[in-house]
Amino acid sequence: MSRVKEALVGKKSFIGFLTAGDPCIEKTEDFIVEIANAGAAVVEIGIPFSDPIAEGPVVQEANVRALSAPGGCTTDMVFDMVAKASKRVDVPLVLLTYLNPVYKYGYDRFCAKCKETGVDAIIIPDLSYEEKGELVEEAKKYDIDIISLISTNSGDRIKMIAEDSTGYIYILPSAEHVAEGEISSKLVETVARIRKITDTPVVIEFGANTPEQIARYSDIADGIIIETRIVKLIEKYGNDAGSHIYDYVKKMVDSI
Repeated sequence: MSRVKEALVGKKSFIGFLTAGDPCIEKTEDFIVEIANAGAAVVEIGIPFSDPIAEGPVVQEANVRALSAPGGCTTDMVFDMVAKASKRVDVPLVLLTYLNPVYKYGYDRFCAKCKETGVDAIIIPDLSYEEKGELVEEAKKYDIDIISLISTNSGDRIKMIAEDSTGYIYILPSAEHVAEGEISSKLVETVARIRKITDTPVVIEFGANTPEQIARYSDIADGIIIETRIVKLIEKYGNDAGSHIYDYVKKMVDSI
């Protein structure tokens, strides 16, 4: 069992997300430590990209800030930072990136660098199931999970994606379950279908942010991620966001 799966299986967990290099790469390392110390089971780290098509405005702006910072924020800078952070935390670290940077870096070289620096898994939103074979083979050589993404509209594709899943399954947000309010029956149905196929933990991203909403969503999922909240705290407080991040994550963890 991989470190990522082990961190989520058999429990209810909160996953933290932030964009590397926002407001600077040195503070990203410290913020990862704050997220882990507050009780998050996994930390996702976005590698800033010029065209983050899968992200909403909040995370897109964080990408712009990171790339525009003095010295910018390259993939190698992220790896160097993660190498330091992984020595300060015990939780799995997951990189979120896009296919083009990984392809240009080289699949084998990228996966080898993940192993070397303490990265446990990769999320690539624009990598389709049909195109993932070559990267998956390289990732297996280094025990790196390629996280599968499923939406509530994936239909018949759910079975084939879930069967090959490793680490955890990331259910992409939709208008039905991002908005605050009742949990959609389609989301519940999607999670139920996945659970019949695999024991890979299921993680849901959504937009609600109260402890009560967190508790309700954690009833049907193994992990919860609210991608924009930590990013917003960093936008608001900049270099001084550390304590605010800790308090927020601790409140969410205690709510699950």
